[in-house]
Formats: sequence, C-alpha cells, structure tokens
Amino acid sequence: MLSRYLPIFILLSIVAEIFGTVGGFGSSVFFVPVANFFLDFKSVLGITALFHLASNITKIAFFKKGLDKKVILQLGVPAVIFVMLGAFLSKYIDPKFLTYILGIFLIVLSLFFLIFKKFVVQATTRNAITGGVLSGLSAGILGTGGAIRGITLAAFKMNKEKFIATSAVIDLGVDFSRTVVYYFNGYMRKDLLYLVPILIVVSIVGTWIGKLILNKMSQEQFRLIVLLLILGIGVMSILFN
Repeated sequence: MLSRYLPIFILLSIVAEIFGTVGGFGSSVFFVPVANFFLDFKSVLGITALFHLASNITKIAFFKKGLDKKVILQLGVPAVIFVMLGAFLSKYIDPKFLTYILGIFLIVLSLFFLIFKKFVVQATTRNAITGGVLSGLSAGILGTGGAIRGITLAAFKMNKEKFIATSAVIDLGVDFSRTVVYYFNGYMRKDLLYLVPILIVVSIVGTWIGKLILNKMSQEQFRLIVLLLILGIGVMSILFN
C-alpha cells in the first residue's frame, strides 16, 4: 500500500516535520498518525524512531545556539531511561487504551495553560524529572512523547530557540535508546529501510521551512501555537484512535 501512495506519504511527512518544528516538540506527534494510515503500528514505531533520529540531528544543527544543559540533564536522563522501559512494554500493552489516556491528558493540560495564562510551573528538578519520565514512557509505548515534553517546556516559558534546541537534544537520546529496543523487538522491517534516506531529506526540508515560519513569530505567539497544537493532538488522539 505504501509504495502506491509514496508521494502522499512524503508530502504528509514534510507537513508533520514543519508542524513539529514550529511546535518545538518534534514531528512524531504528527508523523505517527500519518504513518498509521500506511503501516502496521509496530512498523510505525520502528520507522518513526529512525525518522526522528534524522529530524533531531537536523534541528540541533539549525538551533544549536539555544541549548539549556541543565534542563537536558534533568528532563533528558529520566526520559532516556523510561523510554527503554516503555519500548519494552510496547510488546504487551494495548496502545489504543493508552492513546485515549494520552489524549485526555493533553487536552486537560493544554486547556489549563491556555485559560490560566499567568500560571507558571516552577522550574524545579522535580517537575523536570516528572516531565521526562512521562514523555519517555509515552515515546516508548506510543511512538511519541514530544507533546508531554512540549507541555513541560512550554510551562517553563523558555524562549523558542532554547525550547527547540533543548527538546531536540533530549529527543535524540530518547530516539537512539528506543531504536535499539525496537530493533530487538523486531520492529525494523528491512523492506522499509529504503524510506530512511527519503525521510532524512524530509527532515531537512521540513525543519528549514519551520524555521522560516518561526522567524516571523513573537515569543507569545510561539507559546500559544505550542499549546494549540498540543490541544489538537489530544483531540485527534481520541477521535481517530
């Protein structure tokens, strides 16, 4: 089926990459639903991990001046540890049930921060670790944890360059870890590896277009778009599961 609709798949993947760059939390939250139309869920997990590796390396190259090393350690280390646990558990847990839970969680949190604009989550080690644990588990089991990490970073009110660069470095560690586990789970289909160079080009083109769009945005517009995209992801997780 994928070979017949490859141009459509590539176009939708570029759109996912643009949205992921503008939102600051990676393309997987959009790419996973797109890929699900063409591939079985376990193959989607495998190809998403490979695509995201390329995507995050590209984002780091484009936004490398904005890294927050403290947040990378506090949020990134637990995310990397728990993504491996989530990837292992993905063999045994029904992803549909968890997708509903994730959707409700994202809707509630995004609406909260949209309504109570002055509410600020304290930039504490505890909150960063919690966001890392939840995003890591979600990424391992469902193939996407960027929205949870995005809601954490958005709550910390980081500037857009720091937000995107920091998120990309954390995601790079997460993707490398889950790629190893997915490989041993048998999710990496050899007949789909031809997509890897195509998706590398997609990640570069999509990130470049996304950066051009970001350059036209204010910091407040960026935060609003992040929260609206996360709200949309939550709604889509429930409606199209």
